[in-house]
This record gives sequence, structure tokens and C-alpha cells, in this order.
Amino acid sequence: MLEKIFKPIDNAPLIIFRIFFGFLLACESFGAIATGWVKAVFIDTQFTFSFIGFNWLQPLPGSGMYFYFIAMGILGLMIMLGLRYRFAIIGYTILWAGVYFMQKTSYNNHYYLLLLISFIMIFLPANQDKALDIKLGLVHEKKTMPYWISLIFIIQISIVYFYAAVAKIYPDWLDGTFTKNLLSGTKLPSSVLELFRQKWFYLFIAYTGIIYDFLIVPLLLLKKTRTLALIASLCFHLFNAIVLQIGIFPFFALSFALFFYEPEKMRRIFLREKSTPDQNTNSDFSQKKLLYLLILPFLVIQIALPLRHHVIEGDVLWTEEGHRLSWRMMLRERSGYILIKIKDNTTGKIHFYDYRKNLSNKQANQLAVKPDFIWQYCQRIKEEYAGQDISIFIDCKNSINRKETQRLIDPETDFMKAQWDYFKHNKWIILH
Repeated sequence: MLEKIFKPIDNAPLIIFRIFFGFLLACESFGAIATGWVKAVFIDTQFTFSFIGFNWLQPLPGSGMYFYFIAMGILGLMIMLGLRYRFAIIGYTILWAGVYFMQKTSYNNHYYLLLLISFIMIFLPANQDKALDIKLGLVHEKKTMPYWISLIFIIQISIVYFYAAVAKIYPDWLDGTFTKNLLSGTKLPSSVLELFRQKWFYLFIAYTGIIYDFLIVPLLLLKKTRTLALIASLCFHLFNAIVLQIGIFPFFALSFALFFYEPEKMRRIFLREKSTPDQNTNSDFSQKKLLYLLILPFLVIQIALPLRHHVIEGDVLWTEEGHRLSWRMMLRERSGYILIKIKDNTTGKIHFYDYRKNLSNKQANQLAVKPDFIWQYCQRIKEEYAGQDISIFIDCKNSINRKETQRLIDPETDFMKAQWDYFKHNKWIILH
């Protein structure tokens, strides 16, 4: 078994993936500027809700974030061309990690997947063919790679789909409540929306989603069903791209299919060359060290992270504790309201804090439904009232999937003293 994973195979899937990947990174970076996403998220905001522990990570002043994203776009093109590849992929990974941990108001699972794959690509020989680095004499041309490189991409996408499927097995998905709400909120012609409101259709979408997530990897692994699975993937992801408008993720997800097909076939189709693989089965020590000391621990962490909410008290669908980094994709609709009460402990007077004065509409909406946002914002209020004897109380109620509104935050908790715990349930979040 160990000899098989180190067996050399044609490196065409990795090379083609690098080209697609770099192109998509450039599209994501330049597109974020063109669509106004950078302006809305980083330029027009007074601050961002970073991941807790990364509060020091804030947008560059002025128009700095435009140049930041231009730099990422250029690095993406360099990755695509295989130009100074190692520098480009390391640089992009660092910059994208900055974007990812800097803000979570526009959190998207494919942002996380981009970060993971960028990190993996740092250590892979993706510039040993069809790369400008070869012409510059920076690397020697090679047309093989160990089989385990394809395997890590297959395992990573399997993790994504498996946990996405398991997360969908809950009442509001199974009875079509969420898919009905999701589809009815899309900006499409009224005739299409009328179809989306039909019970048979939103139930079809709900169960197709579960079946697809569970079966797509096994079907791609089997040679007899591989092409059928690819066609199903094209239909599935194109539907998501058009209806849900979720950026590059559908095309990014499709690119993983490269690693399921015979490498020689991928070379013939995409590179218009015949495969001449090296038959030497010897694996060097550095390959084994990379696999055992970095890649395997990385994959173990990926398998474990989505399970952490099971050891945290409460339903993750309600508390949000353990929701991120778990492939819980497009599962629920949250709505609610929040009032922030400031009590002067010297005079006993209470007034309501105007949180909208320094938040965008999207940030304000997120504040009303995300416990970690609430805790973080209260830390900013503490800084604003530094030196004053005050208490901060929260009146917040939420609804999941347009159902009954329930209290989310304990109104008796003083957020001047409340703590945040990443690994345990925060008692000020009310369980139901």
C-alpha cells in the first residue's frame, strides 16, 4: 500500500490544476475589486469583525486594500504561468490568509477552501511542467509526481462533501423549509421564482443536494460512473453559479475532477501531449517526510475540525459555536434584532447604544444574529468607555428559518465581564 502511494504517475493533473487555480485566484482578486466587494467590505467600513484573536488585523488605510487585491491578482497570474511559482504561492497564501482572518462578515466556505488548497500547493512541485520557471532555469522539467499528491486532493474534497452532506440531515432541510426560503430569495425572473415555490421542486433540490454530496466522490472514483458523475457535477455547480451566485466556488470545485481521471488522459485532452511517465518507483526521503510530517497531520486536522461542535453543549445551528471551518454550507437563514443597553453604575441611568453609527448595514445585520460578533462589539464598547464604571447588557432574539423568535443572549449577563471560549459553550448564549 505504501509503495503504491509513492508510485510515480503523470503529473498532468497537478499542472493543469495549477493553471486553473491561478486563473481562478486572479479572477477572485480582480473580480472582488470590479464588483465593489473590496469597497463594501474593507474601504467603506470603519473596522472589520476579524476572527477572535486577530483583532490587530484590520484593513489598510485609504485605498490600500485595492492595491492589496491587485497584488493577489498578479500573484494568481504568476501561479497560473508558473512564474516564480514558490514565491507567488507563498505570497498569495499569506495575503489571502490576511483577508480571510481579517473579516468574517462576508464569510464563505470557499474562502476557507482557497486557503487550505493554497497552503497545500506551497509544498507541491506544481511548476515542473508547463511553467516559465523551467525556461528561467529555476527548476528542472519533470513529468511525474508521486500518486499521493493526487490522493490528497481527492481526500480533501471528500471531506468537504461528506461533512456538507451530513450537516444537511436535519428537519428544516429534509422538509424543504430552508431550500424553499433560499430559492424564493433569489433575484430571478418571476416565472422562475414561481417554479422555485413549487413544493416538488424545492424538495427535489433539497434531496438532490444531499444525494450529490454523499455520492459524487464515490461515483467519480469508479471508472464506469466517472463521466456521468462529471456531467452531474457540471449541472449541479452551474445551477449554483447561476441561481445562488457564489463566486468562483462552483468552478473551483469542478477543477478537482482532474485528479479522478487517468493522468495520461488529462495530458492528452488539456496539454495535447502523449504521456511518457518515468517508471522509476523509488521514492526519496524528502517525499516521505513531507507526507508523514505535514500532509497527513494536515488531513487529520481537517477530519477532526468539523466534529468539534459535537463536544460543545447546545445545537450548533442555534449557538453557531463550531459552525465555521466545518463545511456547514448554506444550511439556515437567521434573522433577529439586538438592543445594547449601557448602564452607568454610578448614576444608575440606562441608555441604548447606537451600534449602527459605526457599522455597515451588513455588519449590523450580522451583529444581530452572531454571538461572537456581539461579544467582539462589546469589547469595542469597553474601549470606548474606558475608565468609566458601566455595565453592558444585550437584548437579542433570533429566528431560524423564519420560525418562532427566541431569546439568544442572556439579558442578565454583563458583557463588561463576559468571556469568550473557543472550545466550550459560552453560558451567556441561551440554549433551547
